[in-house]
Amino acid sequence: MRQIPVDTSAAMVMIAQPPQPKIRDRKTGEIAVDLETGAQLATVDVVFLMAGVADVLSVAVPQPGLTGEFVMGTPVAITGLIARPWENEFNGQKRHGISFRAAAITSLVPASAPAQA
Repeated sequence: MRQIPVDTSAAMVMIAQPPQPKIRDRKTGEIAVDLETGAQLATVDVVFLMAGVADVLSVAVPQPGLTGEFVMGTPVAITGLIARPWENEFNGQKRHGISFRAAAITSLVPASAPAQA
């Protein structure tokens, strides 16, 4: 399967929707896992802003690669983002698109300091 690296160095990226478990099978509710590590996958919707254009991307990430708090609007860094073109046929209908996968997504907002008594 062809994988295309995505350069995020000139982009601003922020959370559109917090991480949700990536569902492998909607009928059974089975959660998708990384085939190499066995870690559960999550899907994170991010707003990707670059060169005056904004897109919302759904990015699959292994759960251990999620670091920090993720609320809507939180700026994040994406490590190892790749795009994968896909195509399938169902009931005679061809569908195609691009899926996104990252090694990690890290919040750029410092963790909240503990409350002082």
